[in-house]
Amino acid sequence: MQYKQLGTTDLHLSVLGYGASPLGSVFKDIEESIGIRTVHTALDQGINYIDCSPYYGLTKAEAVLGKALKGVSRDKYILSTKAGRYGPDFSDFDMSPTRIQRSLEESLQRLGVDELDIFLLHDIEFVDLEQVIHESLPYLERLKQEGKIRYFGVTGYPLESFKRIVEQCDIDCILSYCRYALHDDSLTQLLPLLGEKGVGIINASPTAMGLLTKRGGPDWHPASPELIACCNAAEALCAREGVDITQLAMQFAVQHPSISSTLVGTANPTNLLNNINWINEPINDNLVQSIRLVFEGCLQTVWASGKVENQDKPF
Repeated sequence: MQYKQLGTTDLHLSVLGYGASPLGSVFKDIEESIGIRTVHTALDQGINYIDCSPYYGLTKAEAVLGKALKGVSRDKYILSTKAGRYGPDFSDFDMSPTRIQRSLEESLQRLGVDELDIFLLHDIEFVDLEQVIHESLPYLERLKQEGKIRYFGVTGYPLESFKRIVEQCDIDCILSYCRYALHDDSLTQLLPLLGEKGVGIINASPTAMGLLTKRGGPDWHPASPELIACCNAAEALCAREGVDITQLAMQFAVQHPSISSTLVGTANPTNLLNNINWINEPINDNLVQSIRLVFEGCLQTVWASGKVENQDKPF
C-alpha cells in the first residue's frame, strides 16, 4: 500500500481508503459480523484511512464501525466522520455550531474514540454557504484549537461550492465525489486553487455511484439518460477487452498525484481485496483513452445537486 500526505497536514493517507457507508446497510442489508471483518481486512492490508458519517444508515454505520475498531490500536488508523447531514430531506441538514458540537460528541461515543483526525461538514451544497463560511467553519477551527479534532474540511458534489469555500476560508481538506473519474475529471479545474491554499484532496465514488460497474447504477441515480447510456457503452467496451470497468475506474482514480486517497465502499472482504489487488496492477492506458473518448461525446456528465445557487458555473 502506498501513502500520500494530505495537503499540508501531518497525515499520510493510504491511497485507497475505506468508505464505511455500506456498514449502515445503505446499499443493501449486511451481516454485522461480515462488515466488521471487512474493516479488519482493510486494516490488515495496510489501509489506514477510514471515513464515516452519522448520515450513513442513520448512525448505524458509525455504530458498527465503532465495534470493528474496538481493541484496535489507535495509531493504526486515521479516522474521519462528518456533521451537518442527518437524513434524506432538506430539513435534516443542520450546520449550526450547537448541532455540530452535539454531533461530534455523539459520533465520538459511537466510534469509541476520544478524538477525530478529520471532521467534515457533509454535503455543503444543500445549505446556505454563508452560514458555512461565517458560522460552521469558524466553529470547526475552534474545535481544532481546543484539540477536539485535528483537521477539518467539507464534502460535496458541485465544484462551485468548494471554490467559494476555499477562496474565503482556511480549511485543511475537501472530500469530493464523482468529480475525478473516468466519466468526469473536472475536479482538475480546482487543483491550482487547492494547491495554492494547501488544501488536501480526498476522492470518493470513482465509479460514479455505481454507473461505472457491471451492474450499473441504482434506479434513483440522478444522472441523465445520456450519461447512463455512455456509461453502459463504456462498460461494454471494457467487457470486450476482458476488463472489469470497476477495476479501470479504481486504477484511474488512485494514480493522480494530487489526490491523497480514494475511498472504496464495501462490506464484503472479497470485494475489498479485489480493489486492493486491482490498484497494484498496471493500468490499460489505451483502454482509458478509448473510454475517455466515449465521454467526450457526452454533453451531460454532471447532474444537479443541492441548492440552485450552489450549482456549478463555468470556471
